Amino acid sequence: MKKVRLAGISGSLRSGSHNTAILQTLQERLADGVELSLFSLADLPLYNSDLELVELPPAVAAFRRALQEADGLVLCSPEYNGGTSGVLKNALDWASRPANASPLKGKHVLIISSSPAFTGGARAHAHLRDTLASMLSRVVVHPPVVVAGVHEKVKEGRFVDEPNIQFALGAVAALVAELRP
Repeated sequence: MKKVRLAGISGSLRSGSHNTAILQTLQERLADGVELSLFSLADLPLYNSDLELVELPPAVAAFRRALQEADGLVLCSPEYNGGTSGVLKNALDWASRPANASPLKGKHVLIISSSPAFTGGARAHAHLRDTLASMLSRVVVHPPVVVAGVHEKVKEGRFVDEPNIQFALGAVAALVAELRP
């Protein structure tokens, strides 16, 4: 059976990011035959269509290449002011180009959101779902993975809430099932 290659993207640049900790924990606990490579957004410039006219900035070209090479995508986003983070939205804006032919067109995507609030970033989750729909991505069919009270579920840089971990791993399994014929 062919290995499934997933790209994981945290919507936070913070060194102690809860979202990065969630992805790292999932990365370590995936089923055999599934690989999750984490991709940092730290080097992406702000989206500017003028930069597409000559040659893409190297960080953008690498990002698009990583998306194209991945079988599927796992996004893990904080909720900032009722939506996803600016850094993740910026990355998706870069990935959305060229329109109707982006590396995310038809790409299977799992969304995970988190927040210290009891809602677990549900509004960021919905924001990402709308953004990905406009990019013609295929959001995985699974109940939303939202991590409420995330600040209490990440300890010493590790995501430690076993029920949430198992639920998220189930969502990754659903993503993998959609990718395998």
